[in-house]
Amino acid sequence: MPRVTSQVARLKRKKKIMRAAKGARGGRSKLYKTAKENVERGMAYAYRDRRQRKRDFRRLWIVRINAGARLHDLSYSRFMAGLKRAGVEVNRKFLADLAVRDPIAFGALAEVARKSL
Repeated sequence: MPRVTSQVARLKRKKKIMRAAKGARGGRSKLYKTAKENVERGMAYAYRDRRQRKRDFRRLWIVRINAGARLHDLSYSRFMAGLKRAGVEVNRKFLADLAVRDPIAFGALAEVARKSL
């Protein structure tokens, strides 16, 4: 029975890892074992941080909405409760953008929220 070395598949696998490790410094881009560790760690961080990014943005939006609401003597929770009670369905991303770029429109929403409380 012939001896199988899986050379083509192995080289293809190595090449894929080395290409992914291209931007790393020193042995992390030159030596296969360290390059593989580097790429695997990087992929794990990328997977984790794709989820983390969503949380980070939501936190940022909430901070901005809170700052805008406090200019109109409302807390974030009272502002959001007022909007919900008034039937205004606007997402946090849009509200945060309004708070930063269009304070007049945000003030109008704050009044709507205040009246419905």
